[in-house]
Amino acid sequence: MHPVAKLASLFILATATGLAHSADNRRQYDRDAGRYVEVAVADPYLELRTGPGRGYPVFRVIPRGERIEILFRRTGWFKVRDEHDRAGWASEDSMRETLLASGAKLPVPDYAHRDFDAWPWEAGAESGNFGGGNVNSVYAAYAFNGNLGAELAASQTLGHSSNGALLMAGLTHSPWPAWRVAPFLQLGTGVVRISPKATIISPPNRTEQLAYYGAGAKWHVSRRFLLRADYRSYVIFTKSAQNEDRNEWKAGFAFFF
Repeated sequence: MHPVAKLASLFILATATGLAHSADNRRQYDRDAGRYVEVAVADPYLELRTGPGRGYPVFRVIPRGERIEILFRRTGWFKVRDEHDRAGWASEDSMRETLLASGAKLPVPDYAHRDFDAWPWEAGAESGNFGGGNVNSVYAAYAFNGNLGAELAASQTLGHSSNGALLMAGLTHSPWPAWRVAPFLQLGTGVVRISPKATIISPPNRTEQLAYYGAGAKWHVSRRFLLRADYRSYVIFTKSAQNEDRNEWKAGFAFFF
């Protein structure tokens, strides 16, 4: 089996696992079979604000023992609904002290490095080495959830014997998206326009299909800024009898929005 096909099988399996894991996390804070997760206030009181931030005024104070429904989470704030059907925002610190029906405290995963619901888009630029030459690349990505995303990229390569322009589309899978340095896998396809450099007899330009697989890591420097490095292995499907292989590594930066 070709390495691309092998990685595709592994990628599909990892993505399915990641989607299941992501769905389990969402159920804790979102609709599950038509109902919301309920917790009880354990502190003397819990403040509800009109918006997700301390700059918003407190409009409701919920006493100890009352139950609230968790609607969804946005960074360090939870939108909840009280027993009187009034909705507001409670801080993450306050929600950590609430109790589930079992009596256990509400588990609150640390999503400080990335809020995928608030900022699903990512855009960045990278530079590095492609098949022994230089490569510069820009990309835009969309996160369906914490584990799975889609990416579009355009690259320009500058080699000793030829230059190239690549346009690619692919999928990325991140097993542990909340880690400050989060690894990821990638798999995709695209086209490359190869322009040989002038010689005594200059070969014509050619456009070929390609496929790639690879891995990398993202370092979440802040909530909306990251550094990224990745390695890819390409297969260029030529019209001749033998395909061409290229390896690439590059690093750069990106923003969430």
